[in-house]
Amino acid sequence: MDDSPPGLGDLEHEVMQLVWANAPVTAEAVRERLRRPLKESTVRTVLRRLEEKGYTTHTVDGRTYVYRAAEPRGRVAAKAVQRIVDWFCNGSVEEVLVGMVDTAMLDQRQLRLLADKVAKAKARSKGGKK
Repeated sequence: MDDSPPGLGDLEHEVMQLVWANAPVTAEAVRERLRRPLKESTVRTVLRRLEEKGYTTHTVDGRTYVYRAAEPRGRVAAKAVQRIVDWFCNGSVEEVLVGMVDTAMLDQRQLRLLADKVAKAKARSKGGKK
């Protein structure tokens, strides 16, 4: 089952980057930080669409909607990568990682960090089993 949210358009992506970086944030605050001039109503529409897609949530402060990301950026990125892994490599994360190493996307430092994280995850899973 695919529980990942739908993809983002360019403007939606830019708005989400601002939400992740500045939350909690209002439509006006997002509008002020955008690289292109847009009406606040346009930004509110984008934020509402992002909420419908599952990327943001909001609370109401007086009459102002205050937005936050529904999930951390890293979790959303991981779900996007999972879609790529499933689509291109039939679910084989190993195939993707080997491809990243072969194309020098990961340097030695990144490989060591990844190896350390894998070792820690293995230790946790062994420690949790009885």
